[in-house]
Amino acid sequence: MSDDAGTSEPPDRAGGSETMAEAFTYNGGRVDPGESANIRYGISETYLGDPVRIPVTVINGEHPGPTVFLSAAAHGDELNGIEVVREVAHDWDHSVLHGTLVCLPVMNVPGFLAQERYLPIYDRDLNRSFPGREGSTSARRMAHRIFTNFIEPCDLGIDFHTSTRGRTNMLHVRANMERSDVGRLAMAFSSNVIIAGEGPSGTLRREATEAGIPTITVEMGEAHRFQRRLIDRALTGVASVLAEFGCHRRSSVHWPGWRTIIDDDNEKTWLRADAGGIVDMKRGRGALVEEGEVICTITNPFKEEEDIVTVEAPFTGLIVGVLENPVVYPGNPLCHLVGLSQDTLTALERERTTKSSRSDL
Repeated sequence: MSDDAGTSEPPDRAGGSETMAEAFTYNGGRVDPGESANIRYGISETYLGDPVRIPVTVINGEHPGPTVFLSAAAHGDELNGIEVVREVAHDWDHSVLHGTLVCLPVMNVPGFLAQERYLPIYDRDLNRSFPGREGSTSARRMAHRIFTNFIEPCDLGIDFHTSTRGRTNMLHVRANMERSDVGRLAMAFSSNVIIAGEGPSGTLRREATEAGIPTITVEMGEAHRFQRRLIDRALTGVASVLAEFGCHRRSSVHWPGWRTIIDDDNEKTWLRADAGGIVDMKRGRGALVEEGEVICTITNPFKEEEDIVTVEAPFTGLIVGVLENPVVYPGNPLCHLVGLSQDTLTALERERTTKSSRSDL
């Protein structure tokens, strides 16, 4: 685990050189410098033969610079990221944009329409199907058309997710920190917690990174809802990234106040239920817990004292993800706990004390 509890100077920004801006091209069209386009791009067909189209907004700045993709809803019930991408695409002033933004607010349109996590076609996971392949399964064909048209032309990317149904996450970044280009992107997003790892095979983050497009995943909140505080926090992260890479020069790189990078399995754990029953969660998302502190109890429907199972924190740390649906089978996840160094713990406690004092004014 590495920690950053103080301020630091950002690395040199990758501003565009004084060359001519180029058109963004995809199979079926182009967006010239200084123009933007809202596109409904066909990636499949329904049982009736009607096209399945994903919404894409491309904003091509007048000035040269990186091409950045922002994607959301690879899982159809994960809504927070949709609003982040929509607001970047439509509410920001892009008149001074250096480079190009490729905004994909809803990649899994069939899942989104059904409000389901997976593609409602044999329950395929679109985010295990990248980079896809023409002539393969429905999911891989969709992934292939998204990847070749809107991911491969990019220089870097941010893929937004939430926890699965029945759980919630505090905002954090997942990134392959062994790669310096990905590490720069992850640090620029300015989340407090970065969980290091290359990610499972077939995920957009891993496959884009392996294709030479450094990409991070941002996890934030829970499925089936907009959570405004998390959306605003993610928008700050996007602005920070675009500032770091010279796209929005009127924005500034944001420092989160404290940061921890979790890069060892011994520094993170999913606590799981050892009994089935009803969960009484004592601590929530983002809570600091001490070693031995009770995180939750599990009881049967009769709530008999002798049958209560107590779940304690195995080490002092931060709850990054937590169960929302209070019923479990043995083996079901209860919470995701990550460790903190003493310096980071002190910085976090100081930050929360300051915020608490301000709220009392």
